[in-house]
Amino acid sequence: MKKLILSIACLLFLVKTNAQNVVEITPDPYDSRVITTGMPFLLIASDARAAGMGDIGVATSVDAFSQQWNPAKYAFSTDKQGFAVSYTPYLSQLVNDIFLGNLTYFNRINERSAFSASLRYFSLGDIEFVVDENSTPLVQRPNEFTLDAAYALKLSEQFSMAVAMRYMRSDLKLDSFDEAYAASTFGVDVTGYYQSEEEAYNSYNGRTRLGFAIQNIGPKFKYSEGGVDNFQPTTLRLGGGFDFILDDYNTISVTGEVTKLLVPTPPIMGERREYEDVNGNGEYDPNIDNEISYEPNYIIEGKDPDVSFVSGMFQSFGDAPGGFSEELKEFTYAIGAEYMYQNSFAFRTGYFNESEDKGARKFFALGAGFKFNVVNIDLSYLFSASKVQSPLENTLRFSLSFKFDEDAYTEY
Repeated sequence: MKKLILSIACLLFLVKTNAQNVVEITPDPYDSRVITTGMPFLLIASDARAAGMGDIGVATSVDAFSQQWNPAKYAFSTDKQGFAVSYTPYLSQLVNDIFLGNLTYFNRINERSAFSASLRYFSLGDIEFVVDENSTPLVQRPNEFTLDAAYALKLSEQFSMAVAMRYMRSDLKLDSFDEAYAASTFGVDVTGYYQSEEEAYNSYNGRTRLGFAIQNIGPKFKYSEGGVDNFQPTTLRLGGGFDFILDDYNTISVTGEVTKLLVPTPPIMGERREYEDVNGNGEYDPNIDNEISYEPNYIIEGKDPDVSFVSGMFQSFGDAPGGFSEELKEFTYAIGAEYMYQNSFAFRTGYFNESEDKGARKFFALGAGFKFNVVNIDLSYLFSASKVQSPLENTLRFSLSFKFDEDAYTEY
């Protein structure tokens, strides 16, 4: 009898020894490192001049479309006022009714200040809903738009700053989904621009340009009561360039720009399960093991992105799960060049690069500009250099700008 009791006690001890709490963390195999925001159409270059130089504009010389990139440049405009319109087909290889349109107006009020405003409209084309073959199709046209105004002021002879206010509306709802509604919010841009005096070098004159912009600073928004909050595409732009003024007729301008989304990086997500491993095999068996806790959306590495837009801006510089090396991948860069002849003809080229892990946008661009009296015509074309095809590949972008009271101000 004593031997039987001793044997049972030993068996219970072994089972208790094998039964231990185990924490199992399983990464999501479909987890993505790409940063996403609401209203991403705000990141599309809407004017052909900037598109022809690789989507750069924060530090290029002033033009009618500076509102999208850096409205502080308007304080250096030699023209009193101007009006511009552009049209950009989107996904033109698949459909013909998705496009981005832009209207811009600026007025240099006096020697030190300027006012500007613009409207951007993004149409996602017609979407038809058919209940059955006998019913009339219900046609929906989702769209997004922004309306903004900016004021630029010269703080010195070579440096200006601007503040822009922007109203945004995203109407992507479809009438068949009653819980959704159009989302709207507002944003602020803070920008600065430096343009040096023209300096003489050995065989040419030169001028330095620098610019910065923090764009779309504002609250998050959502499309339904129970939906997720979407960040605006808050963006930091830094750029610099130099004008090689060869003579009175020929100028070559070279510009570089880096950008970064000031939006939290998605963390590495997965499942976390804590259970009592009864049989000690290190694997969860729902028929044997006792589950203690289960978290389906567990942050394995990184930081929680559910923060305010202000906290998100600061968090975006140090929340990448891969550390500093991944933070560097979140910067895109672009370089562009423009040759100008007699201020009447321009030829442009540029290159844009984004990390493979952050979207893989890589493309070359070509562009040209022509001036007829007060009218400027700009064209651009994009060639993808990535295995991920660009929605703007093989797309001709077109811009028109009209300038009035030309050379009303002298800056050089």
